[in-house]
Amino acid sequence: MENKHLFIVTTLSNEKVDLTKAKELRSNNLFPFGKHNYAIYRTPENVFVKGTNSGLESHMLDTYEIMEETTALQYKHPYFREE
Repeated sequence: MENKHLFIVTTLSNEKVDLTKAKELRSNNLFPFGKHNYAIYRTPENVFVKGTNSGLESHMLDTYEIMEETTALQYKHPYFREE
């Protein structure tokens, strides 16, 4: 039986990452959902994961990738870049 309390994602490189106890470092949880949504997570094992939305209106995030720590800590979403 599937544990519905786990937050396990599959990254673009086909790696499974458990975000159940990850800390959300930064995000944009605005509704309605769309390409503006993102979140940066740090797992207890210090794996940094970026979640983004590819344009789905039914989910906040649907695409995940592992990032380097420096990139994750300095991340600015393309929709919110300062000019």
